Amino acid sequence: MKKLAIGFAAAAVFGLASVAAQAGETPAPDGVKLYFINMKDGDTVKNPVNIKFGLAGMGVAPAGTEKENTGHHHLIIDDSLEGEELNEPIPADDNHRHFGGGQTETTIELPAGTHTLQLVLGDWSHIPHNPPVMSEKITVTVE
Repeated sequence: MKKLAIGFAAAAVFGLASVAAQAGETPAPDGVKLYFINMKDGDTVKNPVNIKFGLAGMGVAPAGTEKENTGHHHLIIDDSLEGEELNEPIPADDNHRHFGGGQTETTIELPAGTHTLQLVLGDWSHIPHNPPVMSEKITVTVE
């Protein structure tokens, strides 16, 4: 009986690992564009900062919704995602904001000064698509 329970536990772990590995391989179609609608590199803004997300060539779906050619937005503030991070779930913290409800805009407070902003589309499990769907990184100054 003990061996059977261990076998089920191992199968569950390997099954989850298999799902995670497949999630990082969620394909993105050619020609997708992710961008900021209402701001551009070099803009000066005031708090509260309203940010509108633009996406062309794919659709937006809430986190947990596994549907072809969809994803949900993540806003990267004063940080970047690169290398192996692009194969892992995007962290959820002050520098990595998740919009898993399918939101396409946000209003945030940023400290006065210069900040970098970048949008990254995550698949149903918060992992960037393959290839990653990312906006240009922009720099804004908050007065």
